[in-house]
Amino acid sequence: MQFRYFLLCFLVFNYLTTDVFGQTENLGNPTWKTRAEKVGTQQYRLVFTTKLDKGWTLYTPQQLVFDQPAAQIQFGDSSIQLVESLKHEGRAQRVNSELLSQEVEWQEGEITWSTLIEIKGVVPAAIQGTLLYTYGRDAEIYPATPAVFVVPLEGGQAQENIRRSSIQLNAPVAPCGDQGASQKSLWSIFLLGVLGGLIALLTPCVFPMVPVTVTFFTKKSNDRKQGIINALLYGTFILLIYVLLTVPFHVAGKAISPEIFNNISTNVWLNLLFFTVFVVFALSFFGLFEIGLPAGLANRMDSRAGLGNVGGIFFMASTLAIVSFSCTGPILGTLLVGVAEQGAWPLTVGAAGFGLALGLPFGLFALFPNWLQSLPRSGGWMTDVKIVLGFIELGLAVKFLSNADLVEQWGFLKREIFIGSWIVIGALITLYLAGFLRIGQQRVGGASSFIRYFFLVLFGSFTLYLVPGITKTKYAELDLISGFPPPMTYSLYKNQGKSQSVFKPLHNEYEKALELAAAADKPVLIDFTGWACVNCRRMEEKVWTDPRVDSLLRNAFVVVSLYVDERVKLPLAAQQIITMPDGSSKQIETVGDKWASFQIQNFGATSQPQYALLTPNEKLLNLPKFYTPDPAAFLDWLQCGLNAYESLKGK
Repeated sequence: MQFRYFLLCFLVFNYLTTDVFGQTENLGNPTWKTRAEKVGTQQYRLVFTTKLDKGWTLYTPQQLVFDQPAAQIQFGDSSIQLVESLKHEGRAQRVNSELLSQEVEWQEGEITWSTLIEIKGVVPAAIQGTLLYTYGRDAEIYPATPAVFVVPLEGGQAQENIRRSSIQLNAPVAPCGDQGASQKSLWSIFLLGVLGGLIALLTPCVFPMVPVTVTFFTKKSNDRKQGIINALLYGTFILLIYVLLTVPFHVAGKAISPEIFNNISTNVWLNLLFFTVFVVFALSFFGLFEIGLPAGLANRMDSRAGLGNVGGIFFMASTLAIVSFSCTGPILGTLLVGVAEQGAWPLTVGAAGFGLALGLPFGLFALFPNWLQSLPRSGGWMTDVKIVLGFIELGLAVKFLSNADLVEQWGFLKREIFIGSWIVIGALITLYLAGFLRIGQQRVGGASSFIRYFFLVLFGSFTLYLVPGITKTKYAELDLISGFPPPMTYSLYKNQGKSQSVFKPLHNEYEKALELAAAADKPVLIDFTGWACVNCRRMEEKVWTDPRVDSLLRNAFVVVSLYVDERVKLPLAAQQIITMPDGSSKQIETVGDKWASFQIQNFGATSQPQYALLTPNEKLLNLPKFYTPDPAAFLDWLQCGLNAYESLKGK
């Protein structure tokens, strides 16, 4: 039995790797045609046909191969039910397989399979499924080979067209608005990377290496000029190594959906993964264990570092990057996760800033060796840096857990619980810096210093600032961290603070918004948003609550919020496969899929928040608006749209 499972794993791996690297064209893989024949009100017979190349065989359904079905059909929606099992038609051969050590049945040449399905509820215009089958020849076998099929159903309900021809992004009534998404500038991301690199520079894995490495280059080189050049090369290679880490994101970005980076911030499982990773990072900083790359890799790099040339210097830089990973990895990971939703280039810019901050000191101290005398000595303060960073990682972990909770609406991490967890973390940092808390055997040591007192006051003050956030008072808003905790409406208290008076738009009811707008003779304001969108919460808490903006939202528009990360499944009849602007196909299964595609198809954007003003018959009034923290600027945009709407009424 174990041998057969091993053989199955080997064959599947062989099939996947051969397919990926294209070593053998098609491997005789059959091309399937699918049709649906209506046999009842909600019953259809699915017929699958193919023709095998000579010498290839197809294992018939209703038998086991490697203790798994040789063929089966899978549907992504429980509304589609199999009435009959998949069966073959025509002649089949039964033979004893030496490879499988069992009797099997297969077919050759032209093949027809069929099954009977029943649709519960409204019949859609088409359905999608996956046919898994097993085929092979001689000593080759390829089990569980997937073939995705889309088949139209006679009498099915026509599907909604997500692309609205009346919405012309390049022909608004008025030209006011934004031409592109307002994201963090590359310059600000670069500075964040530099800040992260400087913090990593102060950790025990990196800081002691600075004087040692600089001294090595300046004293072991033939002359001072060569020593400076080698040190500068060393720093440059450190920068290059961290930039190269982001190359896979550029390669992958050309082959994946344009919204994939945005989905990173809203995907439940990714947020839970990030939560786990950041907890692991924190425990590593606390000294429970070290996160490192394989020791063998470091040893191989170190052995090549002795080369007295440019290659040797590169391997020295690689060795530093590897052996310091337990300290730099969590910091770099925090930075990259924070900007991943914006795409590959921001990742590269952030990594470049990180690498520059790590590599630059080696060149500077080689140029000015006297500066080495002013460096503080290595000691317990570097451990204190790691401990504080560990607590900060825990705070970030809570944020990722909150993202997952908001998207799924589990309700276990309400606003007050989120803020309370940050208060606990802030209090622990304060107690640690004050010397009252031990982490393992670690405790703040050494003489008192201005820097330690500064951070003690900083974290203590921030912790006290958070305390009103868990109360039901007007001070619970916490402007400094607006958007990071869950919104005021996601509270343990009923009618918490301003949440009682915050304007509440329609929720994912776009068609209803159009109907209400037509009846009231008002324009429609679309709010593309997400449960885990920080800037969306900031807009709602800081811009929408402005009295002038609030008045327009309530009286001049019909407002609808479309959540691009809503995980509620659409009814089967509303699910469909659409063609994206880049020519790729996308399966629309959830409410979030629908509105994310609606935003891309009609407004050319994947980031949130994005706002658009339409007439009731879906004519674009002005250019869309992205994140706008200034209430006056957002008000001007709203007024511009209203003026455009009034101008149309006069025609």
